Amino acid sequence: MALLDIRQRVGWLFMTVTVAHLILISAQVTSKRGVPLLEEVIFGAMAEVQRVATGGIGEARGVWQNYVNLREIGRENDTLKQRVSQLEVALQRERAMAGQTRVLQELLDLKKETPLATTPAAVIASGASPDFRTMTLDKGSSQGLAADMAVIAPAGIVGRVVLPTPRAAKVQLIIDRNAAVAGLVERTRAQGVVVGTGSDRMRFEYVPGTADLKTGDRVVTSGIDGIYPKGFVIGQIESIERSAGEFSTVLIRPAVNLSALETVLVVTSASEVPKAARASAP
Repeated sequence: MALLDIRQRVGWLFMTVTVAHLILISAQVTSKRGVPLLEEVIFGAMAEVQRVATGGIGEARGVWQNYVNLREIGRENDTLKQRVSQLEVALQRERAMAGQTRVLQELLDLKKETPLATTPAAVIASGASPDFRTMTLDKGSSQGLAADMAVIAPAGIVGRVVLPTPRAAKVQLIIDRNAAVAGLVERTRAQGVVVGTGSDRMRFEYVPGTADLKTGDRVVTSGIDGIYPKGFVIGQIESIERSAGEFSTVLIRPAVNLSALETVLVVTSASEVPKAARASAP
Protein backbone atom coordinates (compact mmCIF):
# COMPACT_ATOMS: atom_id res chain seq x y z
CA MET A 1 0.00 0.00 0.00
CA ALA A 2 2.86 2.35 0.82
CA LEU A 3 4.53 1.45 -2.46
CA LEU A 4 1.33 2.49 -4.33
CA ASP A 5 1.27 5.86 -2.56
CA ILE A 6 4.88 6.53 -3.47
CA ARG A 7 4.21 5.75 -7.12
CA GLN A 8 1.18 8.12 -7.16
CA ARG A 9 3.23 10.90 -5.64
CA VAL A 10 6.02 10.37 -8.18
CA GLY A 11 3.43 10.50 -11.00
CA TRP A 12 1.96 13.76 -9.75
CA LEU A 13 5.42 15.24 -9.33
CA PHE A 14 6.39 14.25 -12.85
CA MET A 15 3.19 15.78 -14.25
CA THR A 16 3.77 19.00 -12.34
CA VAL A 17 7.34 19.27 -13.60
CA THR A 18 6.19 18.60 -17.16
CA VAL A 19 3.47 21.27 -17.03
CA ALA A 20 5.87 23.76 -15.54
CA HIS A 21 8.40 22.96 -18.24
CA LEU A 22 5.75 23.53 -20.94
CA ILE A 23 4.83 26.84 -19.36
CA LEU A 24 8.43 27.97 -19.36
CA ILE A 25 8.85 26.93 -22.98
CA SER A 26 5.59 28.75 -23.92
CA ALA A 27 6.82 31.87 -22.18
CA GLN A 28 9.91 31.85 -24.37
CA VAL A 29 8.18 30.95 -27.64
CA THR A 30 6.59 33.86 -29.53
CA SER A 31 3.66 33.79 -31.95
CA LYS A 32 3.64 35.18 -35.48
CA ARG A 33 2.57 38.59 -34.08
CA GLY A 34 5.66 38.70 -31.85
CA VAL A 35 3.69 38.16 -28.64
CA PRO A 36 4.77 35.37 -26.22
CA LEU A 37 2.62 32.31 -26.79
CA LEU A 38 1.87 31.94 -23.10
CA GLU A 39 0.70 35.53 -22.84
CA GLU A 40 -1.55 35.13 -25.90
CA VAL A 41 -3.12 31.95 -24.52
CA ILE A 42 -3.70 33.47 -21.10
CA PHE A 43 -5.10 36.68 -22.62
CA GLY A 44 -7.49 34.72 -24.85
CA ALA A 45 -8.69 32.61 -21.94
CA MET A 46 -9.21 35.64 -19.71
CA ALA A 47 -10.97 37.51 -22.51
CA GLU A 48 -13.49 34.67 -22.88
CA VAL A 49 -14.04 34.65 -19.12
CA GLN A 50 -14.62 38.40 -19.17
CA ARG A 51 -16.93 38.10 -22.18
CA VAL A 52 -19.09 35.52 -20.42
CA ALA A 53 -19.08 37.50 -17.18
CA THR A 54 -19.93 40.75 -18.95
CA GLY A 55 -22.76 39.09 -20.91
CA GLY A 56 -24.20 37.56 -17.75
CA ILE A 57 -24.05 40.88 -15.91
CA GLY A 58 -25.69 42.65 -18.87
CA GLU A 59 -28.48 40.11 -19.02
CA ALA A 60 -29.01 40.29 -15.27
CA ARG A 61 -29.08 44.10 -15.45
CA GLY A 62 -31.59 43.93 -18.33
CA VAL A 63 -33.83 41.48 -16.45
CA TRP A 64 -33.74 43.67 -13.33
CA GLN A 65 -34.48 46.81 -15.33
CA ASN A 66 -37.43 45.09 -17.02
CA TYR A 67 -38.69 43.98 -13.63
CA VAL A 68 -38.41 47.50 -12.25
CA ASN A 69 -40.19 48.90 -15.34
CA LEU A 70 -42.98 46.36 -15.03
CA ARG A 71 -43.45 47.23 -11.37
CA GLU A 72 -43.65 50.90 -12.26
CA ILE A 73 -46.11 50.23 -15.08
CA GLY A 74 -48.19 48.09 -12.72
CA ARG A 75 -48.37 50.93 -10.20
CA GLU A 76 -49.33 53.38 -12.94
CA ASN A 77 -52.05 51.00 -14.17
CA ASP A 78 -53.44 50.64 -10.64
CA THR A 79 -53.47 54.42 -10.27
CA LEU A 80 -55.22 54.85 -13.63
CA LYS A 81 -57.80 52.19 -12.76
CA GLN A 82 -58.60 53.93 -9.50
CA ARG A 83 -58.90 57.25 -11.30
CA VAL A 84 -61.21 55.75 -13.94
CA SER A 85 -63.38 54.22 -11.21
CA GLN A 86 -63.61 57.57 -9.46
CA LEU A 87 -64.54 59.31 -12.70
CA GLU A 88 -67.21 56.70 -13.47
CA VAL A 89 -68.75 57.18 -10.02
CA ALA A 90 -68.64 60.95 -10.47
CA LEU A 91 -70.25 60.64 -13.92
CA GLN A 92 -73.07 58.50 -12.54
CA ARG A 93 -73.62 61.04 -9.77
CA GLU A 94 -73.74 63.87 -12.30
CA ARG A 95 -76.19 61.96 -14.47
CA ALA A 96 -78.42 61.25 -11.48
CA MET A 97 -78.34 64.90 -10.45
CA ALA A 98 -79.07 66.01 -14.01
CA GLY A 99 -82.03 63.63 -14.23
CA GLN A 100 -83.38 64.78 -10.87
CA THR A 101 -82.97 68.41 -11.86
CA ARG A 102 -84.87 67.80 -15.09
CA VAL A 103 -87.73 66.08 -13.24
CA LEU A 104 -87.94 68.86 -10.67
CA GLN A 105 -87.91 71.50 -13.40
CA GLU A 106 -90.77 69.77 -15.20
CA LEU A 107 -92.70 69.58 -11.93
CA LEU A 108 -92.05 73.26 -11.25
CA ASP A 109 -93.25 74.18 -14.75
CA LEU A 110 -96.42 72.17 -14.18
CA LYS A 111 -97.01 73.89 -10.85
CA LYS A 112 -96.63 77.31 -12.49
CA GLU A 113 -98.93 76.44 -15.41
CA THR A 114 -101.63 74.86 -13.24
CA PRO A 115 -103.89 77.39 -11.47
CA LEU A 116 -104.55 74.91 -8.68
CA ALA A 117 -103.30 74.70 -5.12
CA THR A 118 -100.77 71.89 -5.17
CA THR A 119 -98.02 70.55 -2.96
CA PRO A 120 -95.01 68.54 -4.14
CA ALA A 121 -94.26 65.13 -2.66
CA ALA A 122 -91.60 62.47 -3.14
CA VAL A 123 -92.37 58.83 -3.86
CA ILE A 124 -90.79 56.74 -1.10
CA ALA A 125 -92.31 53.30 -1.81
CA SER A 126 -94.43 51.30 -4.24
CA GLY A 127 -97.00 48.60 -3.59
CA ALA A 128 -95.53 45.11 -3.91
CA SER A 129 -98.82 43.36 -4.71
CA PRO A 130 -100.05 43.34 -8.34
CA ASP A 131 -103.62 43.27 -7.02
CA PHE A 132 -103.22 46.69 -5.41
CA ARG A 133 -101.24 49.16 -7.51
CA THR A 134 -100.26 51.84 -5.03
CA MET A 135 -97.36 54.05 -4.01
CA THR A 136 -96.43 55.93 -0.85
CA LEU A 137 -95.64 59.64 -0.58
CA ASP A 138 -93.44 61.32 2.02
CA LYS A 139 -96.17 63.80 3.01
CA GLY A 140 -99.44 63.29 4.82
CA SER A 141 -102.24 65.01 6.66
CA SER A 142 -99.77 67.19 8.58
CA GLN A 143 -98.90 68.82 5.24
CA GLY A 144 -102.58 69.21 4.24
CA LEU A 145 -103.10 65.97 2.29
CA ALA A 146 -106.52 64.32 2.51
CA ALA A 147 -108.35 61.37 1.00
CA ASP A 148 -109.48 61.65 -2.65
CA MET A 149 -106.98 64.36 -3.53
CA ALA A 150 -105.73 63.95 -7.09
CA VAL A 151 -102.04 63.20 -7.71
CA ILE A 152 -100.53 64.44 -10.98
CA ALA A 153 -97.22 64.51 -12.83
CA PRO A 154 -95.96 66.58 -15.79
CA ALA A 155 -97.17 63.92 -18.24
CA GLY A 156 -100.66 63.50 -16.78
CA ILE A 157 -102.58 62.06 -13.85
CA VAL A 158 -101.12 59.47 -11.48
CA GLY A 159 -103.88 58.52 -9.05
CA ARG A 160 -105.63 59.66 -5.88
CA VAL A 161 -104.83 59.71 -2.17
CA VAL A 162 -106.69 56.89 -0.41
CA LEU A 163 -105.01 56.70 3.00
CA PRO A 164 -103.36 59.79 4.49
CA THR A 165 -101.42 59.52 7.77
CA PRO A 166 -99.75 62.40 9.60
CA ARG A 167 -96.40 61.95 7.81
CA ALA A 168 -97.19 59.81 4.73
CA ALA A 169 -99.95 59.01 2.27
CA LYS A 170 -100.92 55.99 0.21
CA VAL A 171 -101.90 56.70 -3.39
CA GLN A 172 -104.08 54.44 -5.53
CA LEU A 173 -102.67 54.47 -9.06
CA ILE A 174 -105.00 54.82 -12.03
CA ILE A 175 -104.01 51.35 -13.24
CA ASP A 176 -105.24 49.69 -10.03
CA ARG A 177 -108.12 47.33 -10.79
CA ASN A 178 -110.36 49.25 -8.37
CA ALA A 179 -109.50 52.66 -9.85
CA ALA A 180 -111.80 54.63 -12.16
CA VAL A 181 -111.52 58.03 -13.85
CA ALA A 182 -114.16 59.92 -15.80
CA GLY A 183 -112.59 60.63 -19.18
CA LEU A 184 -113.29 61.98 -22.62
CA VAL A 185 -111.63 61.76 -26.00
CA GLU A 186 -109.88 65.04 -26.63
CA ARG A 187 -110.50 64.96 -30.40
CA THR A 188 -114.23 64.12 -30.44
CA ARG A 189 -115.27 64.81 -26.81
CA ALA A 190 -116.76 61.30 -26.56
CA GLN A 191 -117.08 60.41 -22.87
CA GLY A 192 -116.64 57.24 -20.86
CA VAL A 193 -114.97 55.81 -17.78
CA VAL A 194 -111.33 54.74 -17.70
CA VAL A 195 -110.88 51.78 -15.33
CA GLY A 196 -107.69 50.10 -14.17
CA THR A 197 -106.90 46.47 -14.93
CA GLY A 198 -104.09 45.84 -12.45
CA SER A 199 -101.63 45.72 -15.36
CA ASP A 200 -99.89 48.49 -17.30
CA ARG A 201 -102.98 49.16 -19.43
CA MET A 202 -106.48 50.55 -18.73
CA ARG A 203 -109.89 50.02 -20.32
CA PHE A 204 -112.17 52.74 -21.67
CA GLU A 205 -115.72 51.63 -20.79
CA TYR A 206 -119.27 52.92 -21.16
CA VAL A 207 -118.42 54.61 -24.44
CA PRO A 208 -121.42 55.03 -26.79
CA GLY A 209 -121.32 52.71 -29.81
CA THR A 210 -121.71 55.73 -32.10
CA ALA A 211 -118.63 57.48 -30.68
CA ASP A 212 -115.77 58.30 -33.03
CA LEU A 213 -112.67 56.58 -31.64
CA LYS A 214 -109.33 56.05 -33.31
CA THR A 215 -106.11 54.43 -32.26
CA GLY A 216 -103.79 57.16 -30.99
CA ASP A 217 -106.59 59.39 -29.67
CA ARG A 218 -105.72 61.09 -26.42
CA VAL A 219 -108.07 60.64 -23.47
CA VAL A 220 -108.22 63.38 -20.80
CA THR A 221 -110.10 63.82 -17.55
CA SER A 222 -113.63 65.15 -17.87
CA GLY A 223 -113.79 66.41 -14.29
CA ILE A 224 -117.29 65.01 -13.57
CA ASP A 225 -116.02 62.48 -11.02
CA GLY A 226 -115.22 65.30 -8.59
CA ILE A 227 -111.70 63.99 -7.93
CA TYR A 228 -109.54 64.72 -10.94
CA PRO A 229 -109.48 68.27 -12.38
CA LYS A 230 -110.71 68.57 -15.93
CA GLY A 231 -108.30 68.51 -18.85
CA PHE A 232 -105.39 66.43 -17.52
CA VAL A 233 -104.11 63.65 -19.73
CA ILE A 234 -105.02 60.08 -18.77
CA GLY A 235 -103.46 58.23 -21.69
CA GLN A 236 -103.67 57.29 -25.34
CA ILE A 237 -105.94 54.76 -27.04
CA GLU A 238 -103.79 51.79 -28.01
CA SER A 239 -106.31 49.30 -29.44
CA ILE A 240 -110.02 49.15 -30.26
CA GLU A 241 -112.31 46.11 -30.58
CA ARG A 242 -115.96 46.26 -31.62
CA SER A 243 -118.66 43.64 -31.23
CA ALA A 244 -122.29 43.88 -32.39
CA GLY A 245 -121.90 47.59 -33.10
CA GLU A 246 -120.56 48.34 -29.64
CA PHE A 247 -117.06 48.87 -28.29
CA SER A 248 -116.18 45.61 -26.57
CA THR A 249 -112.60 46.50 -25.57
CA VAL A 250 -110.78 49.81 -25.77
CA LEU A 251 -107.32 49.71 -24.23
CA ILE A 252 -105.52 52.86 -23.08
CA ARG A 253 -101.80 53.23 -22.42
CA PRO A 254 -101.17 55.56 -19.43
CA ALA A 255 -99.47 58.84 -20.25
CA VAL A 256 -97.32 58.62 -17.11
CA ASN A 257 -94.63 56.02 -16.63
CA LEU A 258 -95.91 55.00 -13.22
CA SER A 259 -92.96 52.73 -12.47
CA ALA A 260 -90.41 55.54 -12.80
CA LEU A 261 -91.97 58.30 -10.70
CA GLU A 262 -89.81 60.07 -8.13
CA THR A 263 -91.77 63.23 -7.39
CA VAL A 264 -95.41 64.25 -7.95
CA LEU A 265 -97.84 67.06 -7.23
CA VAL A 266 -100.87 66.57 -5.00
CA VAL A 267 -103.84 68.78 -5.92
CA THR A 268 -105.11 70.25 -2.68
CA SER A 269 -107.97 72.22 -4.28
CA ALA A 270 -110.82 71.11 -6.53
CA SER A 271 -110.82 74.10 -8.91
CA GLU A 272 -111.21 73.28 -12.59
CA VAL A 273 -108.23 73.74 -14.89
CA PRO A 274 -108.75 76.45 -17.52
CA LYS A 275 -108.41 75.28 -21.10
CA ALA A 276 -105.19 77.27 -21.66
CA ALA A 277 -103.51 75.53 -18.72
CA ARG A 278 -104.45 71.93 -19.49
CA ALA A 279 -101.56 69.49 -19.53
CA SER A 280 -100.30 68.05 -22.77
CA ALA A 281 -98.58 64.74 -23.33
CA PRO A 282 -94.80 65.02 -23.68
